Amino acid sequence: MSESAKRSQAYTAAGVDIEAGNLFVSRIKDMVKSTFTPGVATDIGGFGGLFKPEIAGMEAPMLVAGADGVGTKLKLAFMFDKHDTVGIDLVAMSVNDVLVQGATPLFFLDYFATGKLESGVAEQVVSGVCEGCRQSACALLGGETAEMPGFYPDGEYDLSGFAVGMVDTPRLVTGKEVASGDVIIGLGSSGAHSNGWSLIRKVFDASGLKATDTFPGTDRTAAEVLIEPTRIYVKPVLELMDAMTIKGMVHVTGGGFYDNVPRILPENVTARIEFGSWPMLPVFDWLKTEGDLSWPEMLQIFNCSIGYILILDADSADRAMEMLDARDDVDAYRIGEIVKREGASEQVEVIFP
Repeated sequence: MSESAKRSQAYTAAGVDIEAGNLFVSRIKDMVKSTFTPGVATDIGGFGGLFKPEIAGMEAPMLVAGADGVGTKLKLAFMFDKHDTVGIDLVAMSVNDVLVQGATPLFFLDYFATGKLESGVAEQVVSGVCEGCRQSACALLGGETAEMPGFYPDGEYDLSGFAVGMVDTPRLVTGKEVASGDVIIGLGSSGAHSNGWSLIRKVFDASGLKATDTFPGTDRTAAEVLIEPTRIYVKPVLELMDAMTIKGMVHVTGGGFYDNVPRILPENVTARIEFGSWPMLPVFDWLKTEGDLSWPEMLQIFNCSIGYILILDADSADRAMEMLDARDDVDAYRIGEIVKREGASEQVEVIFP
C-alpha cells in the first residue's frame, strides 16, 4: 500500500476513495486538453483555471456567463446505461444561452457529483463534455468531481456546468431593436434537448415502450431517440453574426415558445408563428399522442423541433437562409414574423392551419 493510501485509509473507509479520484483526473487529462484553445494559460489540476481572452479590436469587451444542468434526462442515462451524450447536453444548455446575447463561448467548467466514483462512467460523461466543448470551440478549463457517499443512490450522479463567453458591447444582441416586419427564422432541434423530461419520462413509462424497441416513425431504438443530445448552435450563429445584424435570438428551453420568445421582445410587438412551417420530429408526434396533449400544450413545454430562434430584418433574412442552408450542421426554416402588438395580447401568437 502506498504512503498516500495509508494516509487516506480513514477517508476510504468512510466511502471516499481519494486514490480513485486522482487516477480519474490523470485519465481524463488528454481528453480535456483536446478542448484547449489559444486563450488557455493553465493545465488541468490547478486550484483555478487561467484564461487570457483576446480582446484586440474590441471597443468594450463584455463577459456573459451562464449555468445549467441536464435535469431528469439523467434518469434515462442511468436507465439505458449510456453516459457519453449527457455531457454534450450539459455544455449545450449553457453555451446556447450565452450565445443568445451574441457572446462567443470562451471556456466551460463542469461539476460531477456522485455517491461512489465509477471511473468508467465518469470518463464517459467527461468525454461528452469534451465533445460539447469542441462543438462550441470553447475550452474545458476545469471543474470538480465530488464523491459524496450516502448522498446519491448507487449508480447515479448529478451534473451542472458553467459557461463564460465574451462579446464586444456594440455587438451585444438584446432584442430591443426588434420591430414589426422582422422575420423569424427557426433552427431545427435534435430532439427534446434537455427540457421537459419529468413529463417525457412519465409518458415513456406509461407507453410500455422498451429501450430496444424501434421508436415510432424512425428506424432507431427508443433509447437512441430519447437520449439524443442537445444541438449546439454556436458555430452557425457566430458565422451569421459576422455577416449581418441579428436583432434578437432565443434558446428554446423550458417554457417552450410561449415563455422564451417574449424574453427578448419589446413590449410593442408580437411574434406571430406559423405552425406547420417546419417539419415535426417523430418524438414530438409521439409525445403528443401518448401524452394526450394539444399542440398549444406541447409548445408551452417543449421546443417542438425548433431549438433556437433568430429575428432579423426582412432584407437580411434571405441571405441568412442562404448561409444556413449551405451548412450541414443545422436546418433552418422561416417560421413567422414580428407584428405590431394589439393591446395587452400575448406576445406569442401561434397560427394553426
